Amino acid sequence: MAEHRHKRDTEARRKPRAALVAAPLALLTTAGAVTIGVLATNPVAAGNVLAKDAADISSVTPRDATRTDGVSRAQSRRVAARLEKAHERSNQMIVTRTAVRNADTRLWATADLNLWSGSGKDAKQAGEIEAGKRVLVTGRRSADREEVVIDGEPRWVTAGYLSDEKPLAAAAGLSMAPCPDPSVENGLTSNAVYVYRSVCHAFPQITSYGGWDGHGEHASGRALDIMTSDVTLGTAIADFLREHASELKLYDVLWRQRIWTQERSGEGWRAMSSRGSATANHYDHVHVATY
Repeated sequence: MAEHRHKRDTEARRKPRAALVAAPLALLTTAGAVTIGVLATNPVAAGNVLAKDAADISSVTPRDATRTDGVSRAQSRRVAARLEKAHERSNQMIVTRTAVRNADTRLWATADLNLWSGSGKDAKQAGEIEAGKRVLVTGRRSADREEVVIDGEPRWVTAGYLSDEKPLAAAAGLSMAPCPDPSVENGLTSNAVYVYRSVCHAFPQITSYGGWDGHGEHASGRALDIMTSDVTLGTAIADFLREHASELKLYDVLWRQRIWTQERSGEGWRAMSSRGSATANHYDHVHVATY
């Protein structure tokens, strides 16, 4: 009778061990199902992402079941967390590949741009594209970068330097190179941007500009105010603009209560009536507008 009770007790103690063995095996089965589902969507990319995590999960053997319940649960949670992260990475790769495959819009680079491997701060530089190059874009943006497609691969460039209009080629003495303050260009037409960049590089001592706002010619994005009260400097800027009026496609230049227009250039500077203040009469800035 004693031996019979001992046998029964032994079998009873073995049941929890069997349950411990079944738990990691069930987790392994779940991992396999997730891996199969991801591979079915993108077998090459997703397979590479999940290979290591699947191997980690497969290392959970019945031997691990001899540990206490607490240790086994902790290991299961770690494996599940790794699997979840791998699944997220796989989804991101699928979204990226889909965006690249569906890209059908091309824009012009308005400046020389660095190419980056990603949109995050840890991204690595992966080449560059020159101003005037037309590139395929996916339409995705992240932080201050937007995604382009180069040789079939996703790359990221600084946002704000892609345009649906082909950038103008700078004439001698003019420039299309970016300026230190790109925010001035917000809302400006391509002709006004050309003026801003040319003046910015020809007169680096100017540090303040007025771009788009809601009044007069500025509301159309065609005008720029070049802020200076220095008569010699302001006159030099006004003369520079008049000299390049044709290349810059200028409509008018206003400086010190005078106006010059390309249409009536043969008349030179013409006097303007007073508007009541130094700013309104353009004594503290050169105003220029383009077609």
